[in-house]
Amino acid sequence: MSGFFARRPPDRPGLAVFLNAGDPPLPVLADVMRMLDDCRVDCLELAVPFPNSVTDGPVIRRSAQRALADGVRLDEVLDFLAGVLPGLRHLRVALLADWSHTVRAPTVPGFVRRVADAGVHGLLVHGLPPRLRADCLDAVRAAGLPLVATCYAASAPEVQAAAADCATAYLYLVAHYGRSGGGLTADHRELAAALAALRTRTTAPIAVGFGVRSRADIDLLHGLGADAAVVGSAGVARIEHALAEGADVVEEFHTFIQTVSPYSPSRQEAHR
Repeated sequence: MSGFFARRPPDRPGLAVFLNAGDPPLPVLADVMRMLDDCRVDCLELAVPFPNSVTDGPVIRRSAQRALADGVRLDEVLDFLAGVLPGLRHLRVALLADWSHTVRAPTVPGFVRRVADAGVHGLLVHGLPPRLRADCLDAVRAAGLPLVATCYAASAPEVQAAAADCATAYLYLVAHYGRSGGGLTADHRELAAALAALRTRTTAPIAVGFGVRSRADIDLLHGLGADAAVVGSAGVARIEHALAEGADVVEEFHTFIQTVSPYSPSRQEAHR
């Protein structure tokens, strides 16, 4: 069992946050991750930075470019995670890697084994060609690495079913088509129907993302049937602001987490 979102308090939605590895710089990111762990954030969806994402808006694209400009690539990310992950008690990390930019260069089994050896808790392959899905599934099973599968609320039933069948870390349900960075504009009835249908096909937790910006959004998604919510651009924007202003990134992001988390004790309380 992967344990994603399994440690949240009863009747509380889980929380995942998205960041690009290297934005903030890796030494600061280590402190951010320890803060998230102290605050009992359930999951960090951490991307190996890649350029020109067709699904991301300008905030996340700028974040990826800052990390790439600092020379952050797969080797640096895996070395970083191997050093940080053993010290975490609550936070789980799902690594997001883009097929074309990051995964395609080595063999799929070799890439998956390297990710598993770094101690990562789950893997999400962005832009994986459908014809290679079976090979990827075989590789993650062989490595014992939980997989994050994705689909849209508006995806065809067979697409949703395929995602549900292969999700072993969690199922990331994208609330609506478009690019990240907007609001939660999904049709609530369509989203609730998709959650109900997926629930009949998987025991993996279902996290909904795209446009989630506030605790009210998270509570709404939980009421529709989601186990957790994924917060992306809103948090990345706080990182960008802190870097631009020369502010303490960890404290700025901690303040942001306190505003969105359904359950976020102070860092002192978390250590008791």
